[in-house]
Amino acid sequence: MTRLLLFNKPFGVLSQFTDRGSPTLRSTLSDFIAVKGVYPAGRLDRDSEGLLLLCDDGRLQARIADPRFKMPKTYFVQVEGDPQEPELERLRQGVRLKDGMTLPADVARIDDPDLWPRDPPIRQRKLIPDSWLKITIREGRNRQVRRMTAAVGLPTLRLVRWSIGDWSVAGITPGQFEEGSSPGEVVNA
Repeated sequence: MTRLLLFNKPFGVLSQFTDRGSPTLRSTLSDFIAVKGVYPAGRLDRDSEGLLLLCDDGRLQARIADPRFKMPKTYFVQVEGDPQEPELERLRQGVRLKDGMTLPADVARIDDPDLWPRDPPIRQRKLIPDSWLKITIREGRNRQVRRMTAAVGLPTLRLVRWSIGDWSVAGITPGQFEEGSSPGEVVNA
């Protein structure tokens, strides 16, 4: 049976088990996960939080991470500014980035989600409002969501990956993980 872990990656943690080449010691997955033989299925930037899947099956890793499979990834994104319909529609249609057009995204403005506090907290500015968006993409370019929101004039302040496909970080405390089941498998309780 395939081993699959759903990890709630905290802010500031690298999506790898070792940190090579850095003059300062940075937090990695090995600080939180002592399970042998599992590897991240995709990445989540150091300054992003939320769901990171780890598994021991290369085919499942590819199905999760490879953009050609178009697995939906949903993010809660706190942006600087007050998004209006024109900016949201640009995100929905796809945005031109330096590496080409993005695929269309599902985008909705949402109320503040019920999330854990971020450590350290985001920088708040008195005269500039912030808002929350729910964005679902089906590709996974480097820092894609941040680059998309910046391209429409809404810089990202906080980025939390909430789900990948049917897997969600709901109920998992930052820095903790749960065993999950891969598609088509049932976990014995």
